[in-house]
Amino acid sequence: MPRVKCPKCQQPERILKSGIVRNKQRYYCKDCDYHFVIPSARKRTRETSARDTGATSLRDIARTAGVSIATVSRALHDHPDISAQTRSFIKSLADEMNYQPNMLAQSLVNRSTHTIGVIIPNLNTTFFSSMLSGIQQVCARSGYRVVICQSDEDHNTEIANIQALMNNMIDGLLICHTLHTDTFEHLRMQMNKRIPIVQFYRVSEDLPISKIHADDEAGAETVTEHLIAKGCKRIALLLGPKNLSITQKRLKGHLQALKRHGVTLDRKLLAHVDFSHEKVTRAVDHWLKLSPAIDAIFSISEKCAVQIIGHLKKKKIRIPRQIRVVGFGNEYTGEIVEPQLTTYDVRTREIGEEACRVMLEQLISGNREVVDKRIAGKLIVRQSS
Repeated sequence: MPRVKCPKCQQPERILKSGIVRNKQRYYCKDCDYHFVIPSARKRTRETSARDTGATSLRDIARTAGVSIATVSRALHDHPDISAQTRSFIKSLADEMNYQPNMLAQSLVNRSTHTIGVIIPNLNTTFFSSMLSGIQQVCARSGYRVVICQSDEDHNTEIANIQALMNNMIDGLLICHTLHTDTFEHLRMQMNKRIPIVQFYRVSEDLPISKIHADDEAGAETVTEHLIAKGCKRIALLLGPKNLSITQKRLKGHLQALKRHGVTLDRKLLAHVDFSHEKVTRAVDHWLKLSPAIDAIFSISEKCAVQIIGHLKKKKIRIPRQIRVVGFGNEYTGEIVEPQLTTYDVRTREIGEEACRVMLEQLISGNREVVDKRIAGKLIVRQSS
């Protein structure tokens, strides 16, 4: 009989037979403390083929260890029926053979992929990327992965993203709607499935699903109170599209502050825009022609507030002496613009974190109780006001 070599250390000198397991001769190498069997030529061919594809299967580990596939599977999952010694041996062998679990196969058995789908309007600003960072951190701590889809502020892309994620075995869906999403049937159609859905930041109040958003009404009221305290009477308000719930909430908060202080509302000072550069500039130019003159501009978009500061400076308008400017959102650009932008911090990261926590709680508990939570923000006063 030819001398047997250890497949681990390649030494033939100290190889001992260690019994028959499932009709296969098992060997033991005293040099490296390693148990093994010698596969047949046909089996070696199949194993070589598996290695060529870079994939080690449970079957490969079972052949090498001289045990059944079921034993390998149970050992890797710490099944109590398998002895601690065997579990340790199988796990060590799996590491040596670079075994990677087949997540798709596991998901078919467990009906769980440990994957959360996230649809977000865009990642061009720190505003939404900060929310995503919060989501990813909470997911990672809980052993979940994140699949991200960007709707790019397009309603049809949002619909396509939802369909794609729902058809690809996610465990839950987190969604922040686009600026132009004014109908929600595409989401309502998914609500009867076992997959929980949580909205964050931009939400629909009409859908009976959980939502995590900023305290928009209180935030706008706080900003307007600040401007009135600075002596402002003619506050221009830059709003988003009318269909957005955040637009209506922030308008409501602004009007409440005006009413409380006896400031008469002038409808000419309200502008609904799509946040494009052209529309924002046009609104500001219109306000600058009004009489009496405006003394403040409150933009519910941080990006637009920074743009407004640049536009006013080009027109040689002194900020805050002639016109005070306040934003909403607290993006990093507000700190680097000159003068630095006063803003309302909506705590975007905390919104993402809380939305993810609510999602995971629903997944773990199976409780689909609707949660409606507002994340309180704070006013950050800088040079522009």
